[in-house]
Amino acid sequence: MSNTPMAANPLTRAVLEIDEYASGLGWDQPARLFALVDTARLRTQEPALAAQLGLEDEQETSGLTPIEQDEIPSGRPLDEFLATIAWPDAVAGCALTVERLMLPPSAEAQVPQGLNEAKLAEWVAAHPERQEVRMTVAVLRDGARESALRLREKDSSTEVLTGSSLVPGLADALAATFED
Repeated sequence: MSNTPMAANPLTRAVLEIDEYASGLGWDQPARLFALVDTARLRTQEPALAAQLGLEDEQETSGLTPIEQDEIPSGRPLDEFLATIAWPDAVAGCALTVERLMLPPSAEAQVPQGLNEAKLAEWVAAHPERQEVRMTVAVLRDGARESALRLREKDSSTEVLTGSSLVPGLADALAATFED
């Protein structure tokens, strides 16, 4: 993941690193969940794991290391799954990467009324203005948030949009995994 561009803060760098990792796996992938741990703390407290992750020789003294978690159950709604997660104190934050179909705001007025979730998904999938997007969203225990969005039609690291409030609902759901 050494091609990750330098970013202003460790959370943005972690999000871009996860986006790059997901990009290398290709499209049409399941959602992936990551724990974010303090890299310096990981090197000190878990040197064998740090070595396994290739972090033992890194010079950076601050940063976050994403650690992919077990596969997310495919038959369960994502919001229900996230509601079952509790993180140990060693985890500074978490991130999720997920692919979705999105429509431009102009299409909202065209949505047929009364569709159930399955029919709405079919309608969106057939819409000519739909966009496939990969969203990577991360939150820290202290409330910091960051997101990266990559459109399938512009699948390039130079076309990734980042920002702290791009996917607020997903960020809220991830932040809730740290609530007591």
